[in-house]
Amino acid sequence: CPAEEVEDASEPTKRDRSHLENTLKLNEDKPADDVSGVLQRLRKIYHSSIKPLEQSYRYNELRQHEITDGEITSKPMVLFLGPWSVGKSSMINYLLGLDNTPYQLYTGAEPTTSEFTVIMHGPKLKTIEGIVMAADSARSFSPLEKFGQNFLEKLIGIEVPHKLLERVTFVDTPGIIENRKQQERGYPFNDVCQWFIDRADLIFVVFDPTKLDVGLELEMLFRQLKGRESQIRIILNKADSLATQELMRVYGALFWSLAPLINVTEPPRVYVSSFWPQEYHPDTHRELFLKEEISLLEDLNQVIENRMENKIAFIRQHAIRVRIHALLVDRYLQTFKDKMTFFSDGELVFRDIVEDPDRFFIFKSILAKTNVSKFDLPNREAYKDFFGINPITSFKLLSQQCSYMGGCFLEKIEKAITRELPDLLGSIGLGKKPNVLSCDVTGCSETPKNRYRKP
Repeated sequence: CPAEEVEDASEPTKRDRSHLENTLKLNEDKPADDVSGVLQRLRKIYHSSIKPLEQSYRYNELRQHEITDGEITSKPMVLFLGPWSVGKSSMINYLLGLDNTPYQLYTGAEPTTSEFTVIMHGPKLKTIEGIVMAADSARSFSPLEKFGQNFLEKLIGIEVPHKLLERVTFVDTPGIIENRKQQERGYPFNDVCQWFIDRADLIFVVFDPTKLDVGLELEMLFRQLKGRESQIRIILNKADSLATQELMRVYGALFWSLAPLINVTEPPRVYVSSFWPQEYHPDTHRELFLKEEISLLEDLNQVIENRMENKIAFIRQHAIRVRIHALLVDRYLQTFKDKMTFFSDGELVFRDIVEDPDRFFIFKSILAKTNVSKFDLPNREAYKDFFGINPITSFKLLSQQCSYMGGCFLEKIEKAITRELPDLLGSIGLGKKPNVLSCDVTGCSETPKNRYRKP
């Protein structure tokens, strides 16, 4: 039928984008919040109260997580994960309106994104090589250098002069291909993913109705997402390609596949829609899809609005982990010193301790300390590797980490966790000027609330 052929050749209808601009407040000309005072104070707390203990007990070698100034001042990061060709790149193109521009991300039915692509704000459209991004210490990506040259060749930055990117950074990742071995990628894919997961404020795990099978690589990825459930949002994309009854079956199958991987009482939010510019297919639930899309945009906007609260909470969580690590190393060292005699073989004594720490109540004694949850304790196995690289005799006891002028490392980090960081958080919550951190200065009647301390 000739009429049908003409219709096929025509350009697909594009959807109205006004809900995007309204929900993400892209048309508002309100000045950006002045958060420089809060960031300055946060940087000072980190360098004076957290970093000394972190360096002294080589926390970075346990968690591979070094916090740079670039990371403290960076914008919120939204990470896109999921199987290949589920629409991750199309979704970013759609959110930023990059379709049919020279800088749209490549999309297609075959696996197209083989790089980690960082989409950030810049005065004009341009690409930045991974090797340049890693060399620039002002950016928050310099620690990625440790993953080697092979990885840096698979890292690319794109600067786009878009209003949304003034407040957030997107990261597109290579799709998960279940039949591919990790070695074939030529770099430690899971370690790189972990680096981005640790720093992401929001994690979109995208699926489409034809790729719901969960293989080893995806299973590994969900293991890495453990503890980050509040940041995860599951997206069932391309939902308008199915009839209603089929869509309900696919939705159920997705939950069935993911249930064993997400072991939480409240499952993550699942958004069902089609995130691309084309009009929804006829005879599908377009009102539902639009509502779901707006909900997801509101979620994204919330993360942008709460960026300073999230940043302070992230640094505080990091400080808690550093403190627990220091307490554990201190306990291992104290146990070692107690067991050593004049005739002991130090290596054998310590091997005994590290092989079976429970026999010496190492982890239980830490739980007896205040403010330590058993869910925050690191894996016992991790310490075998840690002490394999860092001999126990190279550390000092916490009681020896004090100076007359600087005070004690442990006391300083505890003060940061229980008082300084919650007070900083409270000062934002009160809606005061960010650079005024004390009511003594302003004479306001209300004191900053400590959200972490019981009333």
